[in-house]
Amino acid sequence: MEQGLGKTPAAEIWRHLMAVDLSFFQSQTAQQLRAEGEARGEAKGQAKAVLVLLGHRGIEVGEEDRERIIGCGDPDVLDLWLTRAITATSTAEVFDGEAD
Repeated sequence: MEQGLGKTPAAEIWRHLMAVDLSFFQSQTAQQLRAEGEARGEAKGQAKAVLVLLGHRGIEVGEEDRERIIGCGDPDVLDLWLTRAITATSTAEVFDGEAD
């Protein structure tokens, strides 16, 4: 827009308008996208925590189980798995009673 206005007085007005901090305004779509991104990030962090805990406890995690953990986007399920990983002796115990 600024380039299209060239060196006119309107271009200067445009620059001043665009310099105003509008960060307080966010569309509903932007807020939803941000929330979805945050949820994905949190799920990724939870999955990493499960894997790190299992690794530190010396529990081998096969590729299929690793993909299952990383691919899970449900924070409630990941919380359950993290809690189970504290005492589990295998990944089977982490997933105990759950269908694939």
